[in-house]
This record gives sequence, structure tokens and C-alpha cells, in this order.
Amino acid sequence: MKKICATILDAIGDTPLVRINTITKDIIKGTVLAKVETFNPGNSIKDRMALKMIEDAERAGLLKPGGTIIEGTSGNTGMGLAMAAVVKGYKCIFTTTDKQSKEKVDALKAFGADVIVCPTNVDPEDPRSYYSVSSRLVKEVPNSWKANQYEQPVQLAGALRADGP
Repeated sequence: MKKICATILDAIGDTPLVRINTITKDIIKGTVLAKVETFNPGNSIKDRMALKMIEDAERAGLLKPGGTIIEGTSGNTGMGLAMAAVVKGYKCIFTTTDKQSKEKVDALKAFGADVIVCPTNVDPEDPRSYYSVSSRLVKEVPNSWKANQYEQPVQLAGALRADGP
């Protein structure tokens, strides 16, 4: 029987395992399974990471009720953060590059995020880069927290366990 989730966040991580022994029959003896992460609500393994980063920030007191999540994203982590933000009552401001598809930007906006499109053809240290703009915004926006996915190795490792959330 399929479970009924109280919120979309309860559906994150409950992805199926599928036997792929036909693919590996002449290579590996034993049962080989693949975890189908596209069954996460945001269609990405990044949903796990985003939720874990938010929950860790809440526990640490870095993200407070009514706060704003700021992140530089190319889409998937932003989508996971935006989904969690809607449920948990946070605002989101995301920076991305002008190479990002209109559909990804529109999807983030559909979840209520403000999206700032930055030029791609600048160095990461350039004040116009999506990295620099997100770092500046976290200093300017009161009650904000930067997820900083590229500097979160502990969260990434914990969120991506096969038995993770």
C-alpha cells in the first residue's frame, strides 16, 4: 500500500530500488540494485541534500522562522530548497547564470522564489557572478541564511546515503 504523505517533504528520499542484474549479468555475480532518485518530488537526488541542509541550519539556529534562504544554484538544489521553503514558511532568493533555461528559472519562481539572473562570462570572484551576488545578499537581507551547497561536504555525504531520508 502506498503511503499518504502529510507534506511533499515526507516524499523526499522514499525512492525505489530496482534490480539491474540484466545489465550486470556478465560482470558481477549477486544482486545489483539502483536507487531511482528521479522519483523524488523535485526529480533529483538534490532534494535530499536541500532538506538536510535546511534541517541542519534550523537545528543550529542559523535559519529562523520567517527567514530567507539564499543560494546560488543551477536548478536542482534550488528546487529542493524552494520546495522545503514553501512548506516550512521561508522565503527564497536564488542567483543563477544566464545559461540557465527559462523553464528552470520559471519553476523556481513558481515555488515563490525570487530569482536573480547573473552573467556567466565572469570569474567567480567578480561581484556580478552568481556566487558573489548570493554572498552579498546574505549580508544585506535581514534574517537570511546561505545554504552554500558547494561548501557543505558533511551535509552532502549524509544526505546521499543509500538509506538516507
